[in-house]
This record gives sequence, C-alpha cells and structure tokens, in this order.
Amino acid sequence: MWRTVLALVLREMSTRYGRTPGGYIWAIVEPLGFIVLLSIGFSLLLRSPSLGSNFLIFYATGFLPFQMYQGVQVAVARSIIFSAPLLTYPTVTWIDAIAARFLLNVLTTALVVYLLLTGIILATETRVVLDAETALLALTLNALLGLGVGTLNCCLMGLFPTYDVVWSIATRPLFLASGIFYIYEDLPAMAQAVLWWNPLMHTSGLMRQGFYGMYDPQYVSVLYVLIVSLVPLALGLLLLRRYNKDIMNR
Repeated sequence: MWRTVLALVLREMSTRYGRTPGGYIWAIVEPLGFIVLLSIGFSLLLRSPSLGSNFLIFYATGFLPFQMYQGVQVAVARSIIFSAPLLTYPTVTWIDAIAARFLLNVLTTALVVYLLLTGIILATETRVVLDAETALLALTLNALLGLGVGTLNCCLMGLFPTYDVVWSIATRPLFLASGIFYIYEDLPAMAQAVLWWNPLMHTSGLMRQGFYGMYDPQYVSVLYVLIVSLVPLALGLLLLRRYNKDIMNR
C-alpha cells in the first residue's frame, strides 16, 4: 500500500508543482503575501491586534491553521476524481488516493507553517512565548478535521456533482467566521454562542494559545473538534466503501 501511496504522492507533486515556474516556492509566497497584506491593511486601521503588538504573527497564527484545514479538505474531497484513471488498476484503491493527497497536503502545509512562522519570529519583534505542543495539536486537529470533512465530501461530490458548487458557496463565510481576524473574546455574546459551534474557531484559539503565553481560551474544546472530525470521517469511509465504484463509473 505504501509503495502505491508514495507513487501517487510523487505523481501529484509533479502535477501540481512541477508544471509551474517556481514550483514549491509559490506554496510559501502565496500565504506570506496574504499575511503581509492583512497586516498592512489592519495596521492602518488598528493600533494593535487583539493579542500582542505584532500584526504579522497574529494573522499568521489565524490564517495558517485555516489553510491546513482548507487545503486538506479540498484535496481529499477531489481525490477520487483526480486519480480516477489510475483507480482502474487493481493495485490502486480509493483509500490509496485519499491517503496520498492527505499526506502530501499535510506535509506541504506543515513545512510552509514552520518556515513562515520561524521567519516571522526571527525577522520581527514578536515577543511570543512558544508552546510548540499546543500549536502542533491545533494543526493536527485542523488536518484531522480536513480529512473527515473531505472524505465525506469525496463521496457526496462523486454521487451528486452539483453538491460541489453548493458546498463551495455555503462554506465561503468560514473564512470570516473562523477567528482569523479576531479572537473569540472580542465578539458579543450572541456571536460567541453561534460561532462556538464552528470547530475552526476552537483550533484558531488553540493555535494562538501556543504562541501567546498569557492567552487562555476557556471556550476551546478539543473533544468537540475530535467528534466533528471523526464522525464525518467514519461516515465518509462507510459510504465510499459502498459507492466508490459508482463514483468511478460516472
């Protein structure tokens, strides 16, 4: 299985990054540019971010975990469609396709997160108190959430093509509702009651706890994020086991 997964990983690496000038450099430049633009824009409007005094590290600790979830979710959701020609071979299964895209996107995003956060800390005065275990837990939860949601979406998008468009439209507000630009405590009570149910709000708070020693987000529930991740993962695997041939034959 691992030889097959590795072959699929190498194939996707060459497809995604090998045909673009700069290759992997764009995986770093794109989120860096977005974080810099956010920092410049909000620094003109606000005197300081909600935590600390450095806009770069504040928005990086909000955006990069979200990128981990989003990248994994999108890649896993399209894994069978992407690898459909290879799934006709008996040695390649739909589980191999999901595992390959999950592995590549997690490793790529983790490398980007490490390089960008390390660069920001070394290049600017952040005064962070790093708790690496908490930050790693936040990224792991986001990757698991992306795997769970992506696996379920992989089946639903394969069975119902219009679901892809519906999901894309319905989840656009997530970018604004996941704590990238603010912290949970800044919100009014009504907004807190609604956004608590967004698991990405929990992981953004956990990520910032790993970089701001004085920040203690009492609302964070690791158990809740695990449940929201594992339930769609289990359901998606069961459905794909039943309908994977129907999806490939469409």
